Amino acid sequence: MAHNDDSFFREVNEELRSDQLKNAWSRYGRIAIGVAVLIVVGTAGWRGFEYWDNNNSSQSGDRFIAALALASEGKNDEALSALGTIETDGTGAYPILAKMRAASVQQAKGDAAAAVETYKQVGNDNTAPQAVRDLAKMRAAFILVDTGSYDQVAAEAEILSAQGHVLANSAREALGLSAYKAGNMPQAKQWFKLIADDAGAPRNVANRAQIMLDNIAATGKAP
Repeated sequence: MAHNDDSFFREVNEELRSDQLKNAWSRYGRIAIGVAVLIVVGTAGWRGFEYWDNNNSSQSGDRFIAALALASEGKNDEALSALGTIETDGTGAYPILAKMRAASVQQAKGDAAAAVETYKQVGNDNTAPQAVRDLAKMRAAFILVDTGSYDQVAAEAEILSAQGHVLANSAREALGLSAYKAGNMPQAKQWFKLIADDAGAPRNVANRAQIMLDNIAATGKAP
């Protein structure tokens, strides 16, 4: 009798589980199917995006290399046109790289004002990596040493001159040269001395700073 009772209860439990499964499927089956479809579609979409992104990045890279080749051949106008197109519709890091290279081509053409403006655009672009922005400011500053005022150089380089910044001594050199050019020997001496006193300054930069300090001393215009 007990055995029959056990069999009866097992059959009842199985029937209940079967009914529960049917009820659950009738209530949630569509949701489960929808989730499964979303997973499949999402995975396919992500794979498609990866392919599209890789393909576009590869195309942008090929176009960038072609533009560099034009610049190296002295075809500056053609290079600028190609780089401008990459700035507009390139993918990944190539638009910002194209803009940086365009500035150097403009400088090579003798258009210092355009080169400075392009570098300044990169330096003020919050979407660009900080290291690239700093490098753009530094390049603009060195062009301005020859073509601009001390204040213009300082606007680009002074923020980079703080102790510990990777470009600190390059920035100090630009500021020192600009001050020297303006005839402000005490200010020039201040910047070059910061380089000379920095044990971490690159040897070539430190050597140039010492030469400038000797030149300033020879003028007798800086105590």
